Amino acid sequence: MNKTITLLLVDDDVAHRTMLKAHLAGEGYQIVEADDGDIGVHLVKQQDIDLVLLDLKMKRMGGMEALAEISKLQPQLPVIIITAFSSVENAVAAIKEGAFDYVTKPIDSDALLLTVKRALEYKHLQQENVLLKQQLGEKFDLGALIGGSQPMQELAETLALVAPSDATVLITGESGTGKELVAGAVHHNSLRSQAPFIKINCAALHENLLESELFGHEKGAFTGAAEQRKGRFELADQGTLFLDEIGDMSLTTQAKILRVLQEGEFERLGGNQTIKVDVRLIAATHKDLQQMIETGLFRQDLFFRLSVVPLHLPPLRERPMDIPVLSQHFLTRYCEKNRKDIRMFQGEALEALLAYSWPGNIRELENSIERAVILCLDEQILLQHLPLQVRQAYTENTERPFAIRPGLTLKNMEKELILSTLQQTENNRTRAAEILGVTRQTLQNKLKEYGLT
Repeated sequence: MNKTITLLLVDDDVAHRTMLKAHLAGEGYQIVEADDGDIGVHLVKQQDIDLVLLDLKMKRMGGMEALAEISKLQPQLPVIIITAFSSVENAVAAIKEGAFDYVTKPIDSDALLLTVKRALEYKHLQQENVLLKQQLGEKFDLGALIGGSQPMQELAETLALVAPSDATVLITGESGTGKELVAGAVHHNSLRSQAPFIKINCAALHENLLESELFGHEKGAFTGAAEQRKGRFELADQGTLFLDEIGDMSLTTQAKILRVLQEGEFERLGGNQTIKVDVRLIAATHKDLQQMIETGLFRQDLFFRLSVVPLHLPPLRERPMDIPVLSQHFLTRYCEKNRKDIRMFQGEALEALLAYSWPGNIRELENSIERAVILCLDEQILLQHLPLQVRQAYTENTERPFAIRPGLTLKNMEKELILSTLQQTENNRTRAAEILGVTRQTLQNKLKEYGLT
């Protein structure tokens, strides 16, 4: 490094501060000390600080208050929270307020150095890339995540902030809402994008097999273990591990996952060698983990570790504005796959797609469009090409929320959708925005865009 890195250590425990200072200084860092939050804030104003290590509990100004002040002064300055394990919930709250990460007492020196290194690398890359991003107009790449509704816009904004960090992410939502796609978007927009992205479905394997898949095993560890095998954590080293359906994991396996998150280490099944890894974890579930905690089926401490950044994916029925663009996307994809030239959806077919509640969400919509493309022999998808449950829901529901003109192409679908909804709500724009799954301001912008104001 060309420049000596300066760390600000804010802790009112003299002995603890002295121990941390000795360890960090031994790694070549310059250490500035403060015995309370107010002094720490003052030093940030006065000196060139590269990173702050901040204790949560202090006499005059606590860590949360100091974090808020530091964030106002220097929003890009990384702050690592120091806390007792019993106060992990407060540390998670601090991360939501802008802290980079947290470490628990008693502090593992290797884990601390790794966290400091990550934070400094992140800060350096932020500074290095900000001008380039402005020049190129670079945008966050949502990949296969499609939709212009308000929930999807908010998701894109959140992901753009979360992806470059190393924070663990917990994705919740009904089956078929695209949780795996979100996990992929986080990884591919992270600093680990060139490293492995390893996925595993926790619900698909028995407990013993899941542990072997996650942590690996030594030769002879169990019947059938003919050779040593690396687990998913080892394979994901320096990259990202995506644990899908984590709510289906046993309490025993949960405890082992927690250890890896806290210590960055584990042993293979049947082995004694401790293996160190550097892995970012993303988890997903369709279950209510809070309820599972209350019934003793999910560890609260693991939940706190996983949900540093919680992301919820709304079901498709709550964002109908995304149905047209998703339908067009799948139509194009499966026409290319099946070498067909289908131009549009017939009016009734579009109404049926919009009126159906889609309990299987995006996955069900995709399967329905693929089926329709295979069955269709004309230039447009007709009602009869859609699955039975979609047709029945359309026939039985006389109060159809959207009325579509026959022969309408998806290019003008959004405009027609807005007009139809405004007509249904007697031009009540607030209610129309609710039905469409967007904010009132978004609806106003769309009306202006289409010259409907």
